[in-house]
Amino acid sequence: MNVLLWVLQVALALLYLAGGSYKVFKFDELATHLRALPRGGWRALGVLEMVGAVLLVVPAAVNWMPVLTLLAAAALALETLALAGLYARYSLKVAATNPMVWAVVMGLLAAFVAYGRYALMPPA
Repeated sequence: MNVLLWVLQVALALLYLAGGSYKVFKFDELATHLRALPRGGWRALGVLEMVGAVLLVVPAAVNWMPVLTLLAAAALALETLALAGLYARYSLKVAATNPMVWAVVMGLLAAFVAYGRYALMPPA
């Protein structure tokens, strides 16, 4: 189970790092697709995702406050599922190109990592 959680953590960290940097540095492309949040809101979400991506891996890897990993996973799960609700409000078309589908999958995987690090493999 520990190996599965690590694989998920690293994969989610890469995805959240990419998504967060896109929200922070490529805002103009994002603004044409979804105008639900102002520029500052998207940047704040991007920074949250990038910080969360680092906290998904680093604290557990160096065994320094590993509880930060499960808190980051829980925060990212909540943020991503809330973002999926925002996407659902604007587009209910279920397709692989809809960001709502990807947000739900990533949110559920982050919630599983949080649950796994809390209940299945609690930090020492």
